[in-house]
Amino acid sequence: MFEAIIAGCALGAVYALASGGLVITYVSSGILNFAYAAIAFFVARFYYFLHVQHQWSVAPAALVSVLCAGPALGILLWLVLFRFIRLASPLIKIVVTIGLAVAIPPVTLMLFGNLDISNPPGLAPQPVRVFQFLGTPISLDQILVYVCVVVVLGGAGALLRWTNAGLLIRSVVDSDALASLSGVRPSRVAMGVWAVSTFSAGLTGVLAAPIIGLTIDSFTVLIAAAFAAVVAARLRSVGIAVLVGLLMGIITGIVERYLPSTSQFTAAVIPSIPFVLLAVFLIYWAIRGENLQQTQAVGGPLDRAISPHGGSEMALARAADLTGDSALVRVGGLRISPRVAYPTLLIVIAAVVPFALGGVWMSAYAVGIAYGVVMLSYTVSAGEGGMIWLCQISFAGIGAFTTAVLATNDHWQLIPAMIVGGLVCGVIGALVGLLTIRLGNIYVALATLTFGLLVENLVFNLNYLNNFGAGVDITRSGITATDRGFAWFSLIIFVVLALLFENMRRSTFGMAVTAVRWSDPAARTVGLSVLMNKVGLATFAAFIAGIGGALLAIYATAAIPDSYATFSGLIWLAVLVTVGVRSISAALIAGVLFSILPQVFLTYLPTSWGELPPALFGLGAVLVARNPEGTVAMHARQLQHLLSRRAGGPAPQPALVPGTGGTAAGANGSAAREGAKKDSARKEVAR
Repeated sequence: MFEAIIAGCALGAVYALASGGLVITYVSSGILNFAYAAIAFFVARFYYFLHVQHQWSVAPAALVSVLCAGPALGILLWLVLFRFIRLASPLIKIVVTIGLAVAIPPVTLMLFGNLDISNPPGLAPQPVRVFQFLGTPISLDQILVYVCVVVVLGGAGALLRWTNAGLLIRSVVDSDALASLSGVRPSRVAMGVWAVSTFSAGLTGVLAAPIIGLTIDSFTVLIAAAFAAVVAARLRSVGIAVLVGLLMGIITGIVERYLPSTSQFTAAVIPSIPFVLLAVFLIYWAIRGENLQQTQAVGGPLDRAISPHGGSEMALARAADLTGDSALVRVGGLRISPRVAYPTLLIVIAAVVPFALGGVWMSAYAVGIAYGVVMLSYTVSAGEGGMIWLCQISFAGIGAFTTAVLATNDHWQLIPAMIVGGLVCGVIGALVGLLTIRLGNIYVALATLTFGLLVENLVFNLNYLNNFGAGVDITRSGITATDRGFAWFSLIIFVVLALLFENMRRSTFGMAVTAVRWSDPAARTVGLSVLMNKVGLATFAAFIAGIGGALLAIYATAAIPDSYATFSGLIWLAVLVTVGVRSISAALIAGVLFSILPQVFLTYLPTSWGELPPALFGLGAVLVARNPEGTVAMHARQLQHLLSRRAGGPAPQPALVPGTGGTAAGANGSAAREGAKKDSARKEVAR
């Protein structure tokens, strides 16, 4: 037992270091950094590049990578990104940091090489010394982790809580404007905070690499597990985060010692322990009815009034769809709403394209339409509901396995099996929503990520479904037997679901959802149930994801667990956000791009560029900080404006921006009118 506890303490110390760094970053900046794992991987891989590949000694390699490159990366990210989203809504912050989490790893591999690293070194000199503590071996790498937990996290926690510097940092988080009245330079404080945050992430990466391995998957799982301690600490207490992190490691060590090492059950349970604890904490807060959203407040009314970047909350819901109904498109003698004309034109083009394709391009296009159906589920949850659900890919997997089992084992027809798979996902989605939605956007993101990882580890790994990695077979028959027929079949399903979604938008329920998205308090004032409206939308989104997952399984002729890995869903979300998270048409375009673009790079560019597509998708999601409506909606509005001018009609009016009382172009079109007011306000604050 003692040996198991000591072994678990090493992993627990890594959890503690990661969770403590996340809490410190949130307390100091107001941003829960979902890219923490990606930053840690970048610095650790850079350290390996210097220390092993170029044979630098430990001290200079650590100095350059951890003490120089890490803080420099933090300053760069603050200058080009984080300073623009400080006053943005939690939704925007989550999407932007997820974009970074998607973009940084492929960029890292392109810079330093995609190597198979088996034994990454830590900060201890090689060969690593091993000490005996009460008969239990402890390596110098593990000792360094313990020391850093005490020194770095203890020092940072004490600084934030008991020193004037900590008071200064917390005052800047509460209000830049009020802090500046006391002569503080908020920009310098924020820059320093991000430098320290990325230093902490880099140190975590270098120390953790010898224990968990130097791969982006192991780092992502580590940080996702650390979220359990972050939730237990309610995003505030560094001490609680460290203690829970240590406890998770100890529990893991004990369970690992007493379960058979060769059992598949053990292989599924061990990595799931942190996520089970995270689920327990979330359910506990939900049952208690705690108002966890209070911890998400950053800045004050004065900051939003004078800020040129964050005053509009930069909501994802800038545009209702590609365009509004204010301008009509002339088709022959008819004048048709752009909301009807543009999507109809897109569907017609999508239906005709298969006639011009063949071979690998037809295959990529066909599966791209299926991806478009899954992307539509993100449009429903994130675009329409303003909720970041990170388990849509898990719902896709549940729908895929349900369809495959019913079609193959019970000999159902494909369409009824798909519908049942979607309904199963809808029921599960409703239950997850009832437990988590009232906790707030940050906790919903964490809860759905946890749900996805638990499903991936505990459900998809069942022998009945996994079948040694081969999954459950499903036969393509009828119209789906060929790639061209499958593309048309998927397109028909997409159109049906899109029409249902558009009809829902225009219904009474859709208007209630819109009111809830604009303002939760205002919706409650008029008697609307925020929880039930969001649960209804989440249920529909999960249903669509299940249908999309079934289509992907039909195309692949099997429901395979690896196809529905939770972290792959982050890339799906990044792709959709890049194109336009509020647009139905953008969902179809995003699905096709996600499938076609990697094939383009594979066919026409060197293999060393293979990591570029996910990097581009991640960077596109980062750009949501400056262009929340996405590229499709932006260009469609420009096209609508051009057509209106050519027809001699009035320019279309931009869509309203929820929460601002203005329009989608409010930050641009009203800049001239509001510039003088903001300048006056800033001068007044300076005085």
